Amino acid sequence: MSATPEAAGQEELPPLKGASLFMLTIAISLATLMEILDMTIVNVSVPSISGSLGVSLNEGTWTISSYQLASAVMQPLTGWIGRRFGEVRTFNASIILFIVFSALCGFAVNMPMLVACRLLQGLVSGPIMALGQALLLRNYPVQKRGMALGLWGMVVILAPICGPILGGAITDNLSWPWLFYINVPVGLIATAMISSTLKGRESRRVKLPIDAVGLGLLAVGVGSLQYMLDNGNDLDWFGSPIIVTAAVISVMCLVFLIPWELKDPHPIVDLHFFERRNFRIGNICVALAYFCFMGSNVIFPLWLQTNLGYTATWAGMAVAPVGLLALLISPILGRNMHRLDLRQVVTFAFIVFMISMYWMSTMNQSATFLQLAAPRFFQGLGVSSFFLALNQITLSSVRPDELASATGIASFFRTISGSTSTAVSVWLWNRRTDFHHTVLTEHVRENAYGWMQFQQDLSNLGVDGVRALQYVDQMLMQQAQTLGTNDLFRLFSLVFVFLLPLVWLAKPPFGGRSVGGGH
Repeated sequence: MSATPEAAGQEELPPLKGASLFMLTIAISLATLMEILDMTIVNVSVPSISGSLGVSLNEGTWTISSYQLASAVMQPLTGWIGRRFGEVRTFNASIILFIVFSALCGFAVNMPMLVACRLLQGLVSGPIMALGQALLLRNYPVQKRGMALGLWGMVVILAPICGPILGGAITDNLSWPWLFYINVPVGLIATAMISSTLKGRESRRVKLPIDAVGLGLLAVGVGSLQYMLDNGNDLDWFGSPIIVTAAVISVMCLVFLIPWELKDPHPIVDLHFFERRNFRIGNICVALAYFCFMGSNVIFPLWLQTNLGYTATWAGMAVAPVGLLALLISPILGRNMHRLDLRQVVTFAFIVFMISMYWMSTMNQSATFLQLAAPRFFQGLGVSSFFLALNQITLSSVRPDELASATGIASFFRTISGSTSTAVSVWLWNRRTDFHHTVLTEHVRENAYGWMQFQQDLSNLGVDGVRALQYVDQMLMQQAQTLGTNDLFRLFSLVFVFLLPLVWLAKPPFGGRSVGGGH
């Protein structure tokens, strides 16, 4: 690889100490928390956003999937951008632009404007996670890097707790635009701390040619995929010529991207990482597990609000317990990962997810708040084991100088998985709801004893005729949504059954150095 280093490429700088090290950790943690919150804070507020802007719930979920897919486009570029412009400069620029587009999201007056701003917000957020890790590793003493990333991992785990609660509280007590306005002060504080702490500590800048063809294929392929996912539910998926066209374009671009990136000397997405067994197995496990995890985080609060009458705040409270046990376990696991066979740790996590997903599939409309929150609390046992240990397996064969690129690629596949999950989970939920509604409606006929008895009970309450049919249809729809939700969680549980043997294809050693963290 030919490259021309600029003057900024001095010898490796000594690590930070004392107050400077503390400030760096706080600044990167704030930036990371801000970026991750924007993936989870909107989940419980989709009904409010949809109602405010006069769109369907399906369209409301575009605010989630558009952000994730746009972020996915930029994540593989993190290594190239960081080397070309400097990691500190890129990190600060990403935060500042993130603040700007967050404010514009709050100013949005219609769904197209909000989705456009979320797209731009996602694009500039791409480098934040990977560069946050790289800056910590480069400026911490070697002997303290495990502790640094353990603390950083706690912030990553904390986001699923804060996101739903904060999102619900803001939506109910202020208004949904404040979901985005809160990023402004947090981002400004993080930028100021980074600028003062890392002044004069810019990374080596290297002029590298950009893979324009690869970038074009990636952008068009992921953009077409995004359009298909965002509009598929409303346009009847492959019954629509537009969706079919988007799907064909997406497949063609992403398929051609593979051989191009394998041959290009400066690839946007370095697919050679997948020649390494642990990187390959780790990414497959993360993608499938994150698909289920993200799908449950989207469908569960939607069901609570549309079916059980929960407010956004209480839906957030029911979702949030997933992070409580994870917050306690994460630092303990971080200190001891080098002593453990991480395949056993991930297996434990998958078993916890499998049980908790099946547990959630048994819920119905009579479930109390504690009954609904209990499986989410139990799921927390597996969250830190899943994120920290599986990420360690994925990056166990990655050299320190490859960390930014490898983390960016891993984040790309995880984000694509989460975004696809949002659209596919809502589609499956709607389809299973329609199926169960059709089956239940078949029992409402004149000669059915149950219907005649129920009709008589309604008549005694003064509800008859058209009003009775409307009431029954509403009741059947609620039951159908509950059954559809149960079906989806059973499917997620089965995916984790499949993942149990897959993780054992990874090969130790995994803990030669601590590079972990993920979201």
